[in-house]
Amino acid sequence: MAAEAPKVGAKAAYVVDSAGTVHFGRRETKRVPVASLVKIMTAYVVLREARLSDTITISATDVKYAARGGAATAGLRKGERFTVNDLLYALMLPSGADAANALARHYGPGKEAFIAKMNRTARSLGLTNTRYTNADGMPTPANGGYSTAFDQAKLAQRALENGTFTSVVSSKTHKVSKTKVHQKHTWTNTNKLLSRADEVLGVKTGYTNAAGHCLLFAGERNGRKVVGVLLDDQNERRFTTAERLLDYAAEQIAFG
Repeated sequence: MAAEAPKVGAKAAYVVDSAGTVHFGRRETKRVPVASLVKIMTAYVVLREARLSDTITISATDVKYAARGGAATAGLRKGERFTVNDLLYALMLPSGADAANALARHYGPGKEAFIAKMNRTARSLGLTNTRYTNADGMPTPANGGYSTAFDQAKLAQRALENGTFTSVVSSKTHKVSKTKVHQKHTWTNTNKLLSRADEVLGVKTGYTNAAGHCLLFAGERNGRKVVGVLLDDQNERRFTTAERLLDYAAEQIAFG
């Protein structure tokens, strides 16, 4: 007999697999802020527009923007030059608002134009309860916009079709060596699930006061790709809950 669903403390949650089977749902269509899960759309838009070998110079504005907002940063410095490939790691692993600012500024061009692209892309993907106000999910303006657990799962399913995106978000660390154009950096993934469960594909953590602790996660289970979203949870609990939900989905798939 299949196991009972695990206890889930998150205010909103949703788990679905690649066959379309829903394994868990709670307030999955409620519009809420999603903190740094916003950066999934930032990466998705960049991957549609950029070449991975494109280079971007970090500006003083990029560095100040992250510092002023008290956001997570990748420790980028003014004048450093990075490939888009490296900046995607800086964006997604340590959740660098400095990297988000640089990418949005470059591929708008200008941040306002980039945010408009994020919202157009959301509409084109059928994310009907999603709106973005920035490229990083920081509180200003308007808590980074809003989305739902359902929409975030749908976005992650699409983003994970991109091999580069999956390589980035499934990496525990990414190192860049010192060169003539940038310092040495080591970026560590904030997603602890990668170290706790097998066949985890990423995806992204997030936290603001308004959003609480968020986690979008994915894993391969019994031949299917399982994607889950936990919104407004507790810090440690989101990882243990995600692990249990992946196990639960695996059992459900096995029992048909």
